[in-house]
Amino acid sequence: MATIIKKKKKNQNYYYLVESARIDGKPRIVHQQYLGRAEEIARKCSRSTDLDTPKYSIAIEFGAVCALYEIARELKVVELIDKYAKKRNQDLSIGAYMLIAAINRAVAPTSKLQIADWYTKTMLKRLLPAEKRMLSSQRFWDNMSLLSDTAIEGFEDAFTELIVSRYNLSTDCLIYDATNFFTYLDTESESELPQRGHSKEKRFDLKIIGLAMMVTPDFNVPLFYEVYPGNRGDAVEFDKAVTKLKERLARVCGAPRGVTLVFDKGNNSGPNIERVFEDDPSFHVVGSLKRSEHKDLLDIPKKQFQPVSEHCYQGVTAYRVQRQVYGKEMTVLVVHNPELLSGQMQGIMHSIEKCVLLLGELQRSLLKRTNGEVTKGRKPTVSSVEKRVSDILNPEFMTEIFDVAVTADHDGVHLDFAFNNDKLEHIQERFLGKTILFTDNHHWTDAQIVTAYRSQYHIEDAFKQMKNTKFLHLRPIYHWTDQKIKVHAFYCVLALRLCCLLQRNLYDHGIDLSLNKMLSTLSEIQQIITVFPKQGASKKDRESFSLTQLEPEQKKILEVLNVNQYALRG
Repeated sequence: MATIIKKKKKNQNYYYLVESARIDGKPRIVHQQYLGRAEEIARKCSRSTDLDTPKYSIAIEFGAVCALYEIARELKVVELIDKYAKKRNQDLSIGAYMLIAAINRAVAPTSKLQIADWYTKTMLKRLLPAEKRMLSSQRFWDNMSLLSDTAIEGFEDAFTELIVSRYNLSTDCLIYDATNFFTYLDTESESELPQRGHSKEKRFDLKIIGLAMMVTPDFNVPLFYEVYPGNRGDAVEFDKAVTKLKERLARVCGAPRGVTLVFDKGNNSGPNIERVFEDDPSFHVVGSLKRSEHKDLLDIPKKQFQPVSEHCYQGVTAYRVQRQVYGKEMTVLVVHNPELLSGQMQGIMHSIEKCVLLLGELQRSLLKRTNGEVTKGRKPTVSSVEKRVSDILNPEFMTEIFDVAVTADHDGVHLDFAFNNDKLEHIQERFLGKTILFTDNHHWTDAQIVTAYRSQYHIEDAFKQMKNTKFLHLRPIYHWTDQKIKVHAFYCVLALRLCCLLQRNLYDHGIDLSLNKMLSTLSEIQQIITVFPKQGASKKDRESFSLTQLEPEQKKILEVLNVNQYALRG
């Protein structure tokens, strides 16, 4: 039993911690430790309290960063990039730079000027140690310059083969689409990729670059992508992309069997369809046709349509026929979807309201001119009024729905218009809610054809994600040479792939989250580093590591993604 005793020496009281025990039946002191005088003990107690009080705490990004690092480590992304892009053994490798850039794009997209500051506030500082000078914008650009087109192609082939095998990704059906991204590059830039073209984000004042991708229907994993000039049309790019895709599949999968490409009508042309089948009968297509190209199919009464599937597509009906399409015998399916009809009608009714308002304003302005209330300004003519009417009725079907007459007499120009409900009913019956699909998979059921075509939403979601302002953002593009723009796209697509594979891992373990929800949930998990004053002979402050309080779902996610191993890493 330990007790504190006092001993008096030369009128001073000294205190000792002693332990006593019975020896030969008598109590004896078996251990004694000097504590000091009362004031010394008080000072020691006060110092001990100070040492237990934290100096400060640091919160760093943990969940999303560690999850992406872990899956990249499992797939040996850094080593694979370094295999094809070599440099002298100094500072970080090219693969390490690309992985840091990819994780940054996935979690908190920023410029290369800001990436060093972001890096120091994440677990990457411990997982991929680097001095701040190594992460300057110049060092990134230098290493990006070392990643050639040949190196990217080599990595793409090897990585595609790896993830197809590791995750058992199906290549039976691939979904193709293309989009573009606006840039802030100088108009006088000599780069060939950024060009003025049809911006899908309506930024016609800026140069754009195109991005074509093919993804799997399961979890939108990109298996192929290409950056192309912004002024190249979709149909032209499709021809080039299909050729390169077939070459990659031949290298990665050997001789593929039964690959079906799904694409939208913007890629339709005889040469493009021929390109798909060229030299490889194992390729098939599922696409859609413009209504104007097959008007006779729209005249088929709805009573001749058959239900597609009572379970999957309730209310959806289709009319099936064999027909020559772009010189090939195809199964053509005219599909009527009540939900599509409802959505189109909402848009049409909105357009009608807007047209009535604008036509009414134009009519009143002409009347004021006729009555002499307005005398200034250029006099309207029949031609100028007809031009204005044409602009107002620009939305689809508006010219058919409105009856308009522009006349002139000695008083001036007059406008008469009326909404024609009979024409609206005719359009609703003949055109709305209908989609014309085609495929050479003649043995497929109606439901299979519809399902394949509707799977285009996967790549639409992927593009929407890459235009997201928080996660996986491809813009802004802070590069002005074609080579660096290609490298920028390379690590942006790599970021998307890693996130899609993380999503797949979680789904396989019963956690079904969208990409945004997954990244948001992971980003909320931070590591807290609590710093205490140095103690004794130590020259460094002490650190304690912990995570922010976790929800049950977050705990399960960390466990599934094997991220717990990094929780106590200092």
